[in-house]
Amino acid sequence: MSTTLNVRITGPLEDFVIENIGENGPYENASEYVRDLIRRDKERVEHQAFEALKAELQRAFAAPVERYRPLDREEFLERARQRWAR
Repeated sequence: MSTTLNVRITGPLEDFVIENIGENGPYENASEYVRDLIRRDKERVEHQAFEALKAELQRAFAAPVERYRPLDREEFLERARQRWAR
């Protein structure tokens, strides 16, 4: 699926885009520039989500071990059976 977007920019934003496209910059055209900006923003959002998950896991693993005890298979299955019976 392909989506067409039309964006109107003027003034300093237009000047900035022009500096980055064609012979003046690293992008051939405005579309290529916008696609790269979107990709980078997507990567930023994914990185933030990963960092949040990583921080949550670090907090979980840093919790005192005394709060947890081993759970054997039979005990686990019995708890599951009790939950399903409700």
